[in-house]
Amino acid sequence: MSKKVVEVKTLKVGKYVILNDEASKIVGIQTSSPGKHGAAKARVEAVGIFDNQKRTLVKPVDAKVDVPIIDKRAAQVLALMGSDVQLMDLETYETFEVPIPEELKDNLIEGAEVGYIVAMGQKKLMRIKGKG
Repeated sequence: MSKKVVEVKTLKVGKYVILNDEASKIVGIQTSSPGKHGAAKARVEAVGIFDNQKRTLVKPVDAKVDVPIIDKRAAQVLALMGSDVQLMDLETYETFEVPIPEELKDNLIEGAEVGYIVAMGQKKLMRIKGKG
């Protein structure tokens, strides 16, 4: 599982964080000012990359959190199989299957070049790069 540890105050909207052992994309961050005896706290709202579930994290801004190392890769569509698609990585020539995201169902064709990400041992189809 590839991840690194950063402080909460370094997180930004649009970046990724690991919440409940799930890689999540940050959609909002609010920070509260420090009180008389306490540290400033941050409330981080994120949506799971692979399960689309909303998660919230409330921690002091100097607390440590895990951030997944996201590997963006390119692949070619080999076959459409119902709700899944078979892809071949353009660098390693490895073939694998991933579910087709709802927003890409209509535009996906065999032979198309697509972008996908690998995070924490899971793969997800993200976008269509060019028509085959």
